[in-house]
Amino acid sequence: MLNFILGVLLALLAVIFWTISKTYQYVPQRELKRLARSGDEVAQLLYRAAAYGLSLQVLLNSAVVICGALALAVFVSVMGTWLSVFVLGALLIVGWLVLVPGGELTHSSVWLTKRMTPGIAWLLERLHPSIDAVVRFVRRRRHVYVHTGLYEKDDLVELLEQQKGQPDSRIPKDEIELLQHALTFGDKLVSDVLVPERAVASVATSDAIGPVLMDELNKSGHSRFPVFEGKRDNVVGILYLHALVGVKHSGTVSDVMSHKLTYIHENFTLYQALQAFLKTKQHLFLVVNSFEELVGILSLEDVLEQIIGKPIMDEFDRYDDLRSVAAAAARVEHDEHTKDKTEPEVSTPEVEEVVE
Repeated sequence: MLNFILGVLLALLAVIFWTISKTYQYVPQRELKRLARSGDEVAQLLYRAAAYGLSLQVLLNSAVVICGALALAVFVSVMGTWLSVFVLGALLIVGWLVLVPGGELTHSSVWLTKRMTPGIAWLLERLHPSIDAVVRFVRRRRHVYVHTGLYEKDDLVELLEQQKGQPDSRIPKDEIELLQHALTFGDKLVSDVLVPERAVASVATSDAIGPVLMDELNKSGHSRFPVFEGKRDNVVGILYLHALVGVKHSGTVSDVMSHKLTYIHENFTLYQALQAFLKTKQHLFLVVNSFEELVGILSLEDVLEQIIGKPIMDEFDRYDDLRSVAAAAARVEHDEHTKDKTEPEVSTPEVEEVVE
């Protein structure tokens, strides 16, 4: 009878060490360290053992194996091999259902880990040099490769999508979406986002510079315009809106336009287009097809909008105005303050259990 009780106690110890191991694996060491630095007392306690990294898992897993093997040996001496395996398996399954955390931490697993951590940290302080030497020896003889589980770019995009739905995520959804667009914008072609030639706001070389022209250009919402001579597809230059600012003399567009033209093929990817923008230091490309026909224009803003996933608002064009910048900052601060008052903080029970 005493041997049976001893076997049950050993099996219980195996479940306890298993529970503690899973609890430490549930909260990544990086997050535990972050919580400990923020002053959380429970995190500071748990990090005393978690700081030893792989040595902690080696110790706990070894304890599980040793206790389980001893329990099996004791049971075999009492009731035979097959019945011992059945009893030990049943005890481990019950312990796993009751104590070992699955999808979320449990109060019992956190309570056990908090109570056992001081003793585990004491053991690690003395055993870590030996365990670490063994680990380093194994690593030298056999490289341990940890696979990320990601194979293609789509896998990373999917991971970011899952992060958006994670209740305890502290990464703003806007930033996650920015990362997703940054990963996928290069897959699009210039032809997918260009402004078609028929929709391009252009001016003629002979157009007179004056209030009427300035008003028309401002209403278009653009700041750069192809300049044609004769036919619309005969582009000979680019007119920059800022070039008209301060022009006091009368004249024509040909007097102030830039004669430098840069072309890009419609089948180029947006990543190639971005590289071209950076290399040429131009902000506007004329897009041509395989027949050297003008099919539209592509601006740097068109590419940047695909990266950030939203239109570039006109308000950013006024960042040279101190009053506009101050007003925009005040609006952002007001919106954040209102959001904090109206939206409850989202947190998950499993995190609260660790840091409470």
